[in-house]
Amino acid sequence: MTSTESMYRIIKRQVITEKAADDSGRRNAYHFAVPTDANKIEIRKAVEKLFGVKVVAVNTLRVRGKWRRRGYTTGTTKPWKKAMITLAEGHTIDAF
Repeated sequence: MTSTESMYRIIKRQVITEKAADDSGRRNAYHFAVPTDANKIEIRKAVEKLFGVKVVAVNTLRVRGKWRRRGYTTGTTKPWKKAMITLAEGHTIDAF
């Protein structure tokens, strides 16, 4: 696996919600979905390499799966991990 492929393995997708958009405007932070086993150092390196920006801070949290029901069947959605990346002043990432 090449290094670029491993970077894309770490950064799955950008989370685009109202709260994430507000966060990018207020404190220049962007939200990404990452694998549950990824650590902050790997996430920092992946964002800096893929987007060519300077990362100031990485905050992570685990999002629990929600209970869903479809007819008589119940189950949960898959749990995932969110990374909130704060960039240095003057750096931005375009929304996909």
